[in-house]
Amino acid sequence: MEFRDYYDTLGVKRSATRDEIKREYRKLARKYHPDVSQETDAEQRFKEIGEAYEVLKDPEKRAAYDRLGANWQAGQDFRPPPDWNQGFEFHGGGFSGGDSADFSDFFETLFGRGFGGHGGREFHARGDNTFARISIDLEDAYSGATRTITLQQSRLGADGRPQVSERTLNVRIPRGVRQGQHIRLGKQGTPGMGQGEAGDLFLEVDFKPHPLYRVDGTDIFIDLPVAPWEAALGASVQVPTPEGRIDLKIPPNSAAGRKLRLQGRGIPARRPGDLYVVLQIVLPRADSEAAKQAYLDLQRATSFDPRAGLGVRS
Repeated sequence: MEFRDYYDTLGVKRSATRDEIKREYRKLARKYHPDVSQETDAEQRFKEIGEAYEVLKDPEKRAAYDRLGANWQAGQDFRPPPDWNQGFEFHGGGFSGGDSADFSDFFETLFGRGFGGHGGREFHARGDNTFARISIDLEDAYSGATRTITLQQSRLGADGRPQVSERTLNVRIPRGVRQGQHIRLGKQGTPGMGQGEAGDLFLEVDFKPHPLYRVDGTDIFIDLPVAPWEAALGASVQVPTPEGRIDLKIPPNSAAGRKLRLQGRGIPARRPGDLYVVLQIVLPRADSEAAKQAYLDLQRATSFDPRAGLGVRS
């Protein structure tokens, strides 16, 4: 019977802590799990890794194994001393992968087949979290919504190659969601191994381009076209917002680019954002004799010089 160096199997030192042993086991178990590994010796390696972890994870079994000493080399002919395990009470339980019948003769000689009274054991591992990006309408952030989305996912097929499939999910868009925020869907990520639970799916929110609004954090901006006389004389006009139209007063002598702040009308939040109305003065075309005359009358009525600040003559 060949001696098995369980520390060497997991690639850890004999002084390794339980956390180090657990971490290395999980890494190797994922690499060689027969359901996902493409290694030719995956099944055998997975059994060896599970057997090593079964011993080294358990303080009682590990202490008994360590009593054999560090002088044995893997592959050497081995016969345990008659009293090697005296003084140890093995509680067993908690098999980590495969079936106890798959353990080696070496393990059976030391601990007995069916150790711990469990007829079988499985490797359990939580699935990985996954991430995707979804595009929603800005209005959804104001009112909240439930949307149906279709995601593509890639998984290993029976032939070991990636296969792309689609799945459809109903997603609740919370009121007040922001650009770049993540929506968490519990247990919708990569399936776990064995009885391990699935990971989570995180959806990064992206707003679809909007014909009227620009988004900056929780603030919203809209360009509002106004006539020259509305900007000069002041006016009351209607302005569209994501929550409906409102009446807005334009102060007299407003310049192009002036921002009028509507407090609290941005994206809802504990501290809601603001809606900024940016004035854009639109000039009427001089496409008739009456319109041309109106511009000439305005020129004669004012001393307005648009280039006064440039130090040149008009």
